[in-house]
Amino acid sequence: MLIEYVQSAMSHAKYEILKDQKKYYGEIPQCKGVYATARNLEECRRQLAEILEEWVLLRVYRHLKLPIFDGVKLSVKEA
Repeated sequence: MLIEYVQSAMSHAKYEILKDQKKYYGEIPQCKGVYATARNLEECRRQLAEILEEWVLLRVYRHLKLPIFDGVKLSVKEA
């Protein structure tokens, strides 16, 4: 379920080229603080996915709400 959630969230990523710095910038607007910069688009995507995974794990640890992407909801149940 985590992989499906991350893939769905990544499909909402927005990218742009920072011309003055000659770098790519990517963010997932629904996930405050999830952004990355890199010299090429593929590296930017890789970094963004890694940051997203860490962001999700932190929010789960702190019992914070996660956004729903395309009907994909990630929820944690106590054992």
